[in-house]
Amino acid sequence: MVITSDERQKTALITGASSGIGYSIAKELASRGYRVYAAARRLEAMEPLKAFGITPVRLDVSQLDSVIELKELLGKELIDSKLDILYNNAGQSCTIPTTDVTDAQLEQAFQTNTIGAIRVTRELVKFVINAKGTILFTSSLVSIVPFPFSSIYCATKAALSQYSRVLHLELKGFGVRVINVVTGGVKTDGHDTRPIPQGSLFDFEEARTAFESRKYMSKNNEPMAPGVYAKQVVNDIESGKDLIDVYRGTWGFVLGHFAQLAPRWLIEWILVLKFKINPVYKKIRQRDEVNLHLD
Repeated sequence: MVITSDERQKTALITGASSGIGYSIAKELASRGYRVYAAARRLEAMEPLKAFGITPVRLDVSQLDSVIELKELLGKELIDSKLDILYNNAGQSCTIPTTDVTDAQLEQAFQTNTIGAIRVTRELVKFVINAKGTILFTSSLVSIVPFPFSSIYCATKAALSQYSRVLHLELKGFGVRVINVVTGGVKTDGHDTRPIPQGSLFDFEEARTAFESRKYMSKNNEPMAPGVYAKQVVNDIESGKDLIDVYRGTWGFVLGHFAQLAPRWLIEWILVLKFKINPVYKKIRQRDEVNLHLD
């Protein structure tokens, strides 16, 4: 049991807790004695968490009304209005060529990955300040590395990472820690299954091969089990250290630091080889040459 000096059980809220990282973080915190609220849109997916003493709550981070409802619930239930851990984990993948993304896909990705986390933090931050607690964000290597066919996902996570770093600076005076978890490969079912749209500039065999390589990148590179990831991150929380960026998941530490130190041309060259982009370039050049001769 995690107890403070005034015998108050510490409390945590994890968003996006219906599967994968959030589900495992909720279980890990509960195993260490925290009172845990697991939040997601699908309550039925979180039913098994009740066996671990976890309280599932409905939350759609993209809807302000939903966030306000949760805020009111916590205001009634939290002891001394204290929330020790706010873990912003809710997110979704968006793997699609940059030139094909629709307004609806763009808005959904930013609402879930970036705006939702900002909205939840803004509404619940006073509870965390009361506890002098910790706010965490599940960011990604894509916030640093420009993976092809992932421009929107990269942009949402880059924005989230920078937001968390500024928040770290602003909340330090209140005794609140802010941790940006730059995440590498973790074994989840969160990859995007949508194909390249018909009529896309990349609607040809070589591009589809490269696209599939990117889509299943994490799955094909020995991703870390979410339970292992959860233990590492909760250890980061309980270390008490004033961390800003931590790198967790397969290739998180190595690739995260390499991408910040290596020249941009080298990173791009590696990505072109890794994701079989050269055949895509070649096909485009051949197609342009044919069109030029036809003109």
